[in-house]
Amino acid sequence: MAKEDGPGGPCYKVSLRPMTIVDHLECSYTGTRYEAGKLHNLSGEGWPLLVRYDLAKARESWNREWIADGPRSMWRYAPVLPVKNPANIVSLGEGWSPLVRTPRLAKTLGCEQLWVKDEGINPTGSFKARGLSCAISMCKELGVKKVAIPSAGNAASAMAAYAAAAGMEAHIFMPQDVPQANYIECKSFGAHVTLVNGLISDCGRIVGERKDAEGWFDVSTLKEPYRIEGKKTMGYELAEQMGWTLPDVIFYPTGGGVGMIGMWKAFEEMEQMGWIGSRRPKMIAVQATGCQPIVRAFEQGTERSEFWQNATTVSSGLRVPKPLGDFLVLKAVRQSGGTAIAVTDEESLDWGIELAKQEGMFVAPEGAACVAACQHLLNSGFLKPSEKIVIYNTGAGLKYLEAYATRFPRTALPVDSLSMISPR
Repeated sequence: MAKEDGPGGPCYKVSLRPMTIVDHLECSYTGTRYEAGKLHNLSGEGWPLLVRYDLAKARESWNREWIADGPRSMWRYAPVLPVKNPANIVSLGEGWSPLVRTPRLAKTLGCEQLWVKDEGINPTGSFKARGLSCAISMCKELGVKKVAIPSAGNAASAMAAYAAAAGMEAHIFMPQDVPQANYIECKSFGAHVTLVNGLISDCGRIVGERKDAEGWFDVSTLKEPYRIEGKKTMGYELAEQMGWTLPDVIFYPTGGGVGMIGMWKAFEEMEQMGWIGSRRPKMIAVQATGCQPIVRAFEQGTERSEFWQNATTVSSGLRVPKPLGDFLVLKAVRQSGGTAIAVTDEESLDWGIELAKQEGMFVAPEGAACVAACQHLLNSGFLKPSEKIVIYNTGAGLKYLEAYATRFPRTALPVDSLSMISPR
């Protein structure tokens, strides 16, 4: 296989024509098929759509050993991403994030093998770059000129960046108390930003009510089929970075849950192509005690979650009171033998600081929540110390300075007193 330069770095020049092997779209709940290559939001039944590929052709035409010659971004997996024309790829270098072994933290928690998959190094500082790179690329391919999104913060930043790179008009609706970093990013990228006195669900309602009149294409979580495709590359990367094996346990901070849904889809695709076996990690959905609809649904044994009233948490990405893809998250958790667990904001911030001290990684409270959850499940005996554990950190800690500032009140010494302090 040869390479050729293209948008986003080297692109595969393989026997597949077109570049991707998309076969059709499929309703995630009913299985109804939809034609690929056209603009879609939800299925006719009102459920998220999933992209399906001709994986038999992929197995014949694509070898996992070739991937090392691809770009050091998520587009190394281009044949199982939906963009047909490489010229339509809108890339800022997203993906191929580090998988960091954390031995000191492992010892503190009482386990032997612990890694952190650090998505905070992505463009705009979060894993949302993966999904929005793919979605905006498909919008470009399908002729979209205006996009709109409701967001708790990081998705808005990513959409604003990729829309700017694509020359599209971006309209963003965010709760008024989103982290300042997200608001400033979006404005800097030239997006039209509206702050809403409410939750992400209120922002979503506004987009839904106005999109047709305004000519916006709605790229809300799971209300179009392509953000999940970008996020599933976290699963492909993990398998590649671990030598085409999977860990025993994956902790994932779960707001909308698209990352977990995407990884579960990636594992299925890789098995069908013969790249991995049938064994799956225990999938652990981590939420905040102030917003835990998935945890409640898991504990009650229900297929869908109920709206979480008065949702509140410093982990803005976890403040999703009713995930659209809740049934897909719960399916992955249950089929894998995993669980769903909620931790307090205090635990998240404290473990975020502990991770920074011990391993030099400053992570988002969402990622830190997974560390707290790991401690609970090791202490309870749900997890064995010998199991291989991977924690996903979904964002950079620097985007949450307001939250972490509560742990570090600022004080200043008088200038005259500084000479009396002995150096350490």
